[in-house]
Amino acid sequence: MKRDLLGDLDDWFGRDNRKPLIIRGARQVGKTWLVRAFAEKRFENMVEINFDLNPEKADLFASRDVEQILRLLEVDLDADILPGRTLLFLDEIQSAPEVIPLLRYFFEKIPRLHVVAAGSLLEFVLSKHTFSMPVGRIEYLFMGPMSFSEFLAANGREKLCRFLAGYCLDDPLPQSIHATFLGLLTEYCTVGGMPAAVQAYSQSGDVRLAAREQSSILQTYRDDFLKYGDRIDARLLGTVFGAIPRLIGQKLKYVNIDRNARAKPLADCIDMLEMARVIYCVTHSAGNGVPLGAEKNTKDRKPLFLDVGLLCCALGLKATELHLAEDLVLVNSGAVAEQFAGQHLLYAGESYAEPELCYWNREQRSSSSEVDYLFAHGSQVVPVEIKAGKVGSLKSLHVFAAEKGSARAVRLNTDIPSRCMVSSSVASKPSQPFELISLPLYLIGETNRLLTQQDSA
Repeated sequence: MKRDLLGDLDDWFGRDNRKPLIIRGARQVGKTWLVRAFAEKRFENMVEINFDLNPEKADLFASRDVEQILRLLEVDLDADILPGRTLLFLDEIQSAPEVIPLLRYFFEKIPRLHVVAAGSLLEFVLSKHTFSMPVGRIEYLFMGPMSFSEFLAANGREKLCRFLAGYCLDDPLPQSIHATFLGLLTEYCTVGGMPAAVQAYSQSGDVRLAAREQSSILQTYRDDFLKYGDRIDARLLGTVFGAIPRLIGQKLKYVNIDRNARAKPLADCIDMLEMARVIYCVTHSAGNGVPLGAEKNTKDRKPLFLDVGLLCCALGLKATELHLAEDLVLVNSGAVAEQFAGQHLLYAGESYAEPELCYWNREQRSSSSEVDYLFAHGSQVVPVEIKAGKVGSLKSLHVFAAEKGSARAVRLNTDIPSRCMVSSSVASKPSQPFELISLPLYLIGETNRLLTQQDSA
């Protein structure tokens, strides 16, 4: 398999001001595989320590003298550690949090040594740490599930990947190629982007084997609940985790999770699942300008699951149900399409920045409106609606464009790509002309590139 983040690691490798790197992401998204593939490509050897499997190895890092640490590691592991030629990989570093502050000394004393750490549940350590964090002396890289294009590459469809990467909005898109992509989109939504599920499917072509891996991953996440802390109710945590898949695309209301539970414990459970990165809460933003996070309302949220394949598994949706659906956008009241789009937009930004995604709504008795997602394209706020049907049915996009003066908007569906000029039609509001760009869901990974092309056209 190939991950796009290998390119980010290549950039990190070649920088003179490189700092120790911590890769952050949920369990099972492929952090360890990524580092091993990077090491095989770039280094003579790799020294790997897994603190979860070998917690006693933390004793080797008892000193602040990194030269001494390296000598001890070489003896203990019977390996050579050569700056510029060896990758030092500290896996599951959350199991040895006392090692994290020492990363600064590798940067200060041996900057030529490439040091990468990785961890899941790392946020729990960082949120309650009592040590001094090496601010300005470490870098982060955030990792999510495999994208649709990575899924295509893993299944030997490199030509299709290149087609997507080179597609321009005014290029013709034959119906036969469009149909092929829609079929593969449905496959992706069934299998998802968790590497174990993708690998099982790519090697066998059997979605049942992918489903077995998905079930195992979901159970692993449940087994982790006891690691979240002794003050959390594991039973309630399980209830929340089980409820989130059926709430995708809906405003988060505690009564829809457990009407008998108190708000504070439910809020704590949601926070814990977010810290573990197995869910993400998309937050309302006023959407007046960038950065979108500057106008967030954290009380107005809607949940995303980590991965669309895990979502379908948790909901019990079978591959046949997705393939037989008239339109993927309509499956499960649009939740599958909204999850697919959301997880791609969430990780569409720079890999070194904390992933962030917002949406917009306006609640009024007579005319409520909601735009599924907002994202920043340069200095522009671009609204995104996931919707089948005609231009005139995009009421919320019209409302947003009229209120915010939007120059463009994106509609995601399962039709051939198109673009046209539209004038907003909202009572008591001046008409606002904007460009409506309609893209099939499978082009979501190219959205920013396509908008940039339009900017320079």
